[in-house]
Amino acid sequence: MVIRSVAVLGAGTMGAQIAAHFANAGIPALLLDVSLDAAKQGLARARTLKPDPFFAPDTWTLIRVGSFDDDLKRIGDADWIIEAVVEQLDIKRLLLEKVDRARRAGSIVSSNTSGIPIAALAEGRSDDFRQHWLGTHFFNPPRYLHLLEVIPTPETKPDVVKDVAHVADHQLGKGVVTAKDSPNFIGNHIGLYGFMRILATVASGACTIEEVDAMTGPALGRPKSATFRTMDIAGLDVLGHVIGNLRERLSAGSAAPGTGSDVWTLPPFVKGMLERGMTGEKAGQGFYKREKTAGGESTILTLDPATLTYRARQQPRLGSLDAAASIANVRERVRTLFGGADAVGRFLRETLAPTLVYTAAVAPSIAHSPDDVDRVMRWGFGWEIGPFELIDAIGIEPVVTAARDADPALQIPPLLEAALTSGRKALRDGGLPPAGSGLEILRAAKDRTAVVRKNAGASLVDLGDGVLCVEFHSKMNVVGADTIEMLEAGVREAARNFAALVVGNEAPNFSAGANLMLLLLEAQEENWEDIDAMVRAFQQANMALRYADVPVIVAPAGLTLGGGCEILLHADRVQAAAESYIGLVEVGVGLIPAGGGTKEMVARAAESMNPGDTDFLPPIQRAFETVALANVSSSAPDARRLGYLRPIDAFTMNRERLLADAKARALQRIGEGYHPPPRRMAIPVGGDAVLAALKLGIHLAWRAGRISEYDVLIGRALATVMAGGTLPHPSTVTEQELLDLEREAFLRLAGERKTQERIQHMLKMGKALRN
Repeated sequence: MVIRSVAVLGAGTMGAQIAAHFANAGIPALLLDVSLDAAKQGLARARTLKPDPFFAPDTWTLIRVGSFDDDLKRIGDADWIIEAVVEQLDIKRLLLEKVDRARRAGSIVSSNTSGIPIAALAEGRSDDFRQHWLGTHFFNPPRYLHLLEVIPTPETKPDVVKDVAHVADHQLGKGVVTAKDSPNFIGNHIGLYGFMRILATVASGACTIEEVDAMTGPALGRPKSATFRTMDIAGLDVLGHVIGNLRERLSAGSAAPGTGSDVWTLPPFVKGMLERGMTGEKAGQGFYKREKTAGGESTILTLDPATLTYRARQQPRLGSLDAAASIANVRERVRTLFGGADAVGRFLRETLAPTLVYTAAVAPSIAHSPDDVDRVMRWGFGWEIGPFELIDAIGIEPVVTAARDADPALQIPPLLEAALTSGRKALRDGGLPPAGSGLEILRAAKDRTAVVRKNAGASLVDLGDGVLCVEFHSKMNVVGADTIEMLEAGVREAARNFAALVVGNEAPNFSAGANLMLLLLEAQEENWEDIDAMVRAFQQANMALRYADVPVIVAPAGLTLGGGCEILLHADRVQAAAESYIGLVEVGVGLIPAGGGTKEMVARAAESMNPGDTDFLPPIQRAFETVALANVSSSAPDARRLGYLRPIDAFTMNRERLLADAKARALQRIGEGYHPPPRRMAIPVGGDAVLAALKLGIHLAWRAGRISEYDVLIGRALATVMAGGTLPHPSTVTEQELLDLEREAFLRLAGERKTQERIQHMLKMGKALRN
């Protein structure tokens, strides 16, 4: 099934963002609310949200708005209708009764409810409605959180579930998990149980809010927002509603044995927060509060649960966290922290262990497999490893022992009892498998066949069907000598023994750019010949990609910056993840792109000119501004707007399908009869006329106070390269001449003290210095 149009009922925070994500997928959306103004306001709010729910500035134009009273009849044109109004059973039922009359037979209808029983919402509806009805629980924000929980009822047609899962996976890029119609489904049920355990510990005075967030963030392989910052974003009022729903529904006897209902009772301090309206970020105060100091600076205060007043933030003093930070493997790090004799170990044994045992107890009633539970927590909550993976990492016996000590009422579920009885230390023999065919094919390839070649920075992996892959695996996949060596080796190996080459990986980020630390050390030692050799080698590797005897498909995802962007600029084709943040950002550290990036932007600008056009300035100025401002795309479609991707390049919505799509693109290029492109021996450039215009723009920006004097120096160096050098009139240059120009400018800038200060600041602070 292909979804050509969708209707979203409810223009609140979730409804508007769901409509936005369908628009991201190129699917027109009708967004309705109680009035036309309410729908317009919902769409307008969505356009101001950060992070942006839209891929590109004009994506919102695919959304039309209307009211329930005047426009509900228009849902008859929609292939999929999604209800996303307020979480009240009676209001949803009343609206769905009207939907039943207005919809087209065979159209899919679903609810985004986070906890109301899906079957109960469809009571009284027509047979065709109920057969095409299910829950589709998007996680907030829908664009960025990978998970979609799909909840069918016994009456839902199997083909409807299959169709929705396929569309969500391929068109929306979602990780789909089919959940049972149980209280709050999978993710919220398990996540909130863990949160309630943590609240009880905080209420006892055993830990501060800052300490909890330090212990439950990246140390456990979870997002930086950890526990209480996440709850401030979600809203404590929402939490209270969901907890109330869980308590009510689980009291009917569906709770895990031995847990009791008291675990779902909010501590007095949280009830006090709700009574005082301290509901989180939207109220301006929750577990944290942002205030302005007398000097006008912003400061963050922390809640004291005992008094419900705010105090200055306290830096947690938890030595084991600092010590464990050096353990890169998340499984080993969690196991080490869990077994510690300090406050961190005690906290994890008192909160995490019961949560893991509870998860094992309720899993059969809420999910179809432990794998699904792990995927839900990974995709919906940003965990690096899910609950059952955590049990395996720590060990079944230590988890069970700690859970019994923390809560003697907890009964050990059969799954864990059976494993203990059989002497097993873990539930799985291996890791969490890919969720389906065509997903994470690089991991599957490495499990299936030996790596062709490997060094510290990258590997060559056989993807099958005559396609070789260059996989980066350095820290943040920075480009260094090892990466360059393997790129060149990949081109040679593919030409000898394969039919195509893919450059990509399954890490969160394709590449954060060049190895700045190495560059800084060499510059401080004034090893200019070594730096020149490094830059030449990178240029040659990228040129080898461009003119390879086999098609080269580059598959970026996440951060694709600096040198990472230069690699994709030299591909025959790019198959990008939708969530690709691509940019030539070298100016931010006082340099210009010199791995062929500046050359490629000049060549593309020239190629964009109409035949017979002699005005070089407009396309070069656009390219210059993109590089000089270090513009980074907000998505793959936005990268097209910036010129990093071409119309012939494509993108993949589901990150886990990226390399499968890149491989398919490579095979397609083979079938099309790929031949290397001709060498560019005459690239049109504007010379002094274009250079003068670019320098004038730089001067005006400096006069307006928008850039510093050193920015002027960098801008002029970039402008000289993009004009083709100091040529008295428009002319043509070769690729090698542009490569030489950009390399020489790079070397000059690398020797400047202020450039080295910018590099040092970026390495230390993670952001650009404007000196």
